[in-house]
Amino acid sequence: MRRHMILLLAGVAGFSVAVVAGIAGAKTFTLQMAKNAKVTNQAGTTKHEAIAVTGLGRAVYELTGDRPGHPECKASNQCFMFWPPVKVKSARGLTKAPGIKGKLGVWHRHGFIQLTLGGHPLYRYSGDSSRATAVGEGIKTFGGTWHVFVEGPASSGSGGTTTTTGTTTGTTTGTTTTTCAYPPYC
Repeated sequence: MRRHMILLLAGVAGFSVAVVAGIAGAKTFTLQMAKNAKVTNQAGTTKHEAIAVTGLGRAVYELTGDRPGHPECKASNQCFMFWPPVKVKSARGLTKAPGIKGKLGVWHRHGFIQLTLGGHPLYRYSGDSSRATAVGEGIKTFGGTWHVFVEGPASSGSGGTTTTTGTTTGTTTGTTTTTCAYPPYC
């Protein structure tokens, strides 16, 4: 009988520890770095950089001009369809990897909590098809320009070493035109 009681108590204690660890784990969020991630801008130039990613390895973006006091990206203008907010359960337990500049925070939006970095609301891009890949760099839509967060002194924007595929000869002059990715939302 005593042996059964000890086993029962050990089982209950183990279960309790697992529950507490699960609850603590569910309330934490770490913004991570993906080294040598593939970042492609709208001109088709590819760079390999260290970028901020979610726990699932998805690139993290900001929209210029988008602030909690002045949101450009909203569910009402269909922005969330293309640029889902990075959501967290709470402001507690937020951490970031070394190399990510800026202070983590949260923005209590209509029914959810969105992660911010340096006061900028963070988003993912629905067009990123794989982990540690960012193809939304430089898209102009929803009232601003989208930039992936890169490691280094500047908190955002792509600024690493350019790797261009192919051969170019001759001299090019003129203006680069960026088209809207999501008419009529530009």
